[in-house]
Amino acid sequence: MFKELKQINSRPAPFQFYTADELWANEHTSKQMLEYHLNEAIDVSSRNKSFIERSLDWIVAHFGVDDKTTIADFGCGPGLYTTRLAERGATVTGIDFSENSLKYAKQVAEQKGLKINYVHTNYLDFETTHRFDLITMIMCDFCALSPEQRRIMLSKFSSILKPDGSVLLDVYSLNSFNQKEESATYELNQLNGFWSPDDYYCFVNTFKYDEEKVTLDKYSIIDESKKHVVYNWLQYFSQETLKKEFEENGFEVKEFYSNVAGGAFDPDSSEFALVARK
Repeated sequence: MFKELKQINSRPAPFQFYTADELWANEHTSKQMLEYHLNEAIDVSSRNKSFIERSLDWIVAHFGVDDKTTIADFGCGPGLYTTRLAERGATVTGIDFSENSLKYAKQVAEQKGLKINYVHTNYLDFETTHRFDLITMIMCDFCALSPEQRRIMLSKFSSILKPDGSVLLDVYSLNSFNQKEESATYELNQLNGFWSPDDYYCFVNTFKYDEEKVTLDKYSIIDESKKHVVYNWLQYFSQETLKKEFEENGFEVKEFYSNVAGGAFDPDSSEFALVARK
């Protein structure tokens, strides 16, 4: 038992493990994530409905979205943005790891008579011959990727953008990092049965990596028959570090905002958004 508890509470190296499939490809947890996505009143897997509507209005106006605009939304989930962008006339591709979310998105598109290209894959593996005017990655998905994975994404973005195409994404700020604290807890059926339909205990370890500006929520899920671990990594940025990362990968950073609804940049915000051009 001591060895087991020691392993549960062990601190891995930053981004040492990658377990995205446990969230997005697992049948049970992906259904739970879809329910969070579709709850219009909360900001968990997706922004609340009011924010999404404001965000869409700003995106359409700022990037001149019309029936000639091609857009790729990485991490599109159940189509909360792709559906609305297609309704504004854009030609839209949505990429997501969750089959359940894409099934829902496709049903909505069919009901509304919208032609949206949905691709079921880990967006790190996404390949296409199409070129886009705008790439979006919303809800701070960029922060969940390791430095090497982010280089892969930025190279991918560059290769599929049209000349003068734009990238819009949001990230967690250093203010948010500074508010995080390390902790260790355990609970029966933690998150109201999120991890399994059967009874389980979940040990949650939150680690901070001060030098790298990274946090980890490590979930050790134990039921009667098995144990598995899910690693939720988050990278936090300043304007300077995010700009440097984009510029090192061939982009020109054009603007910073407090969010993807075009709010004026606030240095005290827990998040901020970037617009970059190829």
